[in-house]
Amino acid sequence: MAHFKNTYLGDLRTESIHIKSGTRIITDAPTDNHGKGEAFSPTDLVCAALASCKMTIMGILANREGIDLQGLSCEIEKVMATNPRRISEIKITFSLPNSQLTEKQRTMLINAANTCPVALSLHPDLKRTVVYNF
Repeated sequence: MAHFKNTYLGDLRTESIHIKSGTRIITDAPTDNHGKGEAFSPTDLVCAALASCKMTIMGILANREGIDLQGLSCEIEKVMATNPRRISEIKITFSLPNSQLTEKQRTMLINAANTCPVALSLHPDLKRTVVYNF
């Protein structure tokens, strides 16, 4: 059984449905590639997936170690290359306001984030610039 179902809706828009939950994601082509840019593009989702995966893995570690990650957020910037058109760099800046982390906890969280499944699945030529402000 499929875990997801994708449908082309026309006009460079797709819909993905998570079968188990029914959650829906709409994508649009970006404005710099003939689209309307009214929703995440597929390449935006790759960048968001990397950031979300890093946060999830940090959350698993934090739960196990009793670390408070409340308020953890990040900003993501996607850099596109041409010829071929692809993501050339993903820039992520994590912030944890009022962090009381020890140096050991900080190191553990960064190491965990760097070994998330999405990070390990992306091609090594894809540049990743990640800043941890905590």
